[in-house]
Amino acid sequence: MTGFVLYLLIVFLGTGGELCVSRAMKMVGEVTDFRPHAIARVVGRALLLPRMWMGVSMMAVAFFALLGMLSLAKVSFVFPATALSYAAGALGGRLFLGERVTPQRWIGVLLVCIGVTLVFLGKG
Repeated sequence: MTGFVLYLLIVFLGTGGELCVSRAMKMVGEVTDFRPHAIARVVGRALLLPRMWMGVSMMAVAFFALLGMLSLAKVSFVFPATALSYAAGALGGRLFLGERVTPQRWIGVLLVCIGVTLVFLGKG
């Protein structure tokens, strides 16, 4: 049961954190100047956004859940199984960020889900 909870934390909090950070960076705007002081300004603006902090916090929890999962299961299971976060990312991008996801990408997501299923079936 612990492994399942950790798995859910990895997939959903990790993806949720990435979605929050993505939204925050879209609010900051496109980075076009890569000089150190310009990058520092962009980072400073990003750090003022609560959504950025929420995203980083969620990603941190997902990271520590990953560490916990690695203490319970083999790496050859953990990393392929967490690929389900790609599917969650595509769905989250569509639902929460309003991104257009092409049919080709949905087919790729389906293939990832089939792969994750095979990894789970072969866990024994």
